[in-house]
Amino acid sequence: MNVKEKPKYNAIQNIGWMVKIAWKTRKRVLMFCVLTATLEVLLNLTQLYIAPKVLGCVEQKTSVWMLLATIGVFTAALFVLNGLKAYVNENTLFARIDVRSVIIGEVAKKCNMTSYPNTLDAEFIKKRDKAYYCCNGNSQATEHIWQTLTMLLKNIGGMLVYLTILSRLNGFLLLVVIATCFAGFLVSRYTNNWRYAHRDEEEEYYQKKSYLRSKAESIEMAKDIRIFGLQNWLNEILDQIHNLYLDFSLRCERVEAIADITETFFLIVRNGIAYFYLINMSLKEGLSVSEFLLYFTAVTTFTAWVMGILQEMSTLHKESLDISCVREFLNFPEPFLFESGVNIPVADRYELKLENVSYRYSGAKEDTIHEMNLTVRPGEKLAIVGLYGAGKTTLVKLLCGLLDPTEGTVLLNGRDIRDFNRSCYYDLFSAVFQEFSVLDVTVAEEIAQTAVGIDYEKLADCVEKAGLTSMVEKLPKGLETHVGREVYLDGVLFSGGQTQRLMLARALYKNASILLLDEPTAALDPIAENDIYTKYNEITYGRTSLFISHRLASTRFCDRIIFIADGKIKEEGTHEDLLAMDGEYAKLFEVQSRYYREGKEF
Repeated sequence: MNVKEKPKYNAIQNIGWMVKIAWKTRKRVLMFCVLTATLEVLLNLTQLYIAPKVLGCVEQKTSVWMLLATIGVFTAALFVLNGLKAYVNENTLFARIDVRSVIIGEVAKKCNMTSYPNTLDAEFIKKRDKAYYCCNGNSQATEHIWQTLTMLLKNIGGMLVYLTILSRLNGFLLLVVIATCFAGFLVSRYTNNWRYAHRDEEEEYYQKKSYLRSKAESIEMAKDIRIFGLQNWLNEILDQIHNLYLDFSLRCERVEAIADITETFFLIVRNGIAYFYLINMSLKEGLSVSEFLLYFTAVTTFTAWVMGILQEMSTLHKESLDISCVREFLNFPEPFLFESGVNIPVADRYELKLENVSYRYSGAKEDTIHEMNLTVRPGEKLAIVGLYGAGKTTLVKLLCGLLDPTEGTVLLNGRDIRDFNRSCYYDLFSAVFQEFSVLDVTVAEEIAQTAVGIDYEKLADCVEKAGLTSMVEKLPKGLETHVGREVYLDGVLFSGGQTQRLMLARALYKNASILLLDEPTAALDPIAENDIYTKYNEITYGRTSLFISHRLASTRFCDRIIFIADGKIKEEGTHEDLLAMDGEYAKLFEVQSRYYREGKEF
């Protein structure tokens, strides 16, 4: 039996949270809620009385001027109230969007600033997607809740006013009205709950269709789609998903049709009883036509107020669940210390040390790194080599604080890095990872990672060291040329090797104490790769560097090499030392070097 997880925050808490955000960012939202509800009730009352009052003037045979004055007063009231309502509605939308935008900003900040292990956590990813979904439009809970609260205030206020008007009627009639309203609400609630309970299914179809569309239109897949003829395959998958969505929509329509028929039945019963009662009052108690019209309209509108309260309470409950999802994401536990962590001690150079470090990814059966001990001395050029999957990248992530070991400790100048403010710890590192992000901005902004205060002299030096100078000089606008074409139509598309050089220039521009190079020449041709190697000492001058590669020939420029296999350091030394050992490193080097020897048999 599946038991639904209870939300961490109830409706009152979530309303309080939203009110707190609105009070800090856009107080107008709260004022507009009350003002809109008041105007709605006044407008409804004006519409309720206009016909009975005019009809009463006719029944009493008042003068034409009195009749025209009555019509004029009500017309003016309607004009003023509708004008105020339109003004408030027009302005409240922007204020509500502002509040939702603040929440979107908080969600984005959580995504960007959260501890790196959270980005690998399936539960975190699920909550993140849910949080974004709850903020992605005007109809979502983080904005629509203001409409719900406004309507709830309006319905409660209207019900209380109309109870006063209907106080002279038989209480039994009001009980019948409330009872039929409640029965109709239960039917409506069943329909809404059915749709709400199946919304994950609907969202799944939507996400799959959106995913297929984004991939089919992406620049990255354009070549594959054409070379491998993926068009028909993608269309077949899209048709399958679309057919499943149509079947889901048909089920929704069946449920809603039955509910509409049932609600219509209760409406007929309610209005029939009201008609019978008021006609009986007209015949026996001399109820005038204008009073008949007033009370019947009041009964009908009172029904709408009661139904409105019930429906808005139900809507508020659902929206509270969505807001609770947003809050649960924003309060997702952080395994790292940030503001509460210790500041990094000021030092000329830093030593990194691993003591009995093991690391196992969530769901894995074995450790990727197992009981490793390693000291990275200040200013050292350390090469980390091994076959694919040996644990090289994981080791680097442990050293730079993206991951914390499952066992053991990582030390910076003798202190556990878990004590430090992790954001400040990251400032010690510049990196070129295997997977990197490229924004559609100018080349200068891409390298400097900012749009203001760029040091162009320093920028030019980094471009030169990364071997990008000749390429930049050929660009239409030099360093001010845009990268990519998803934002700017005049953007330039770089090759894999050019992009990797761009990322190297970015790492050099940061000028951090420790430089991480994870397969930095993987996308380069042999000539370009050799150019980087010849500049390696210049690139790494004055800083500690970690050079990760599976190509062993690239490591001879380093002070020390560690060969990793099965999550452990199997061999350690200089290039010449490791060849002299005639171990796994030497054998792998021999295999790789054969590709570059003419006439060598394999």
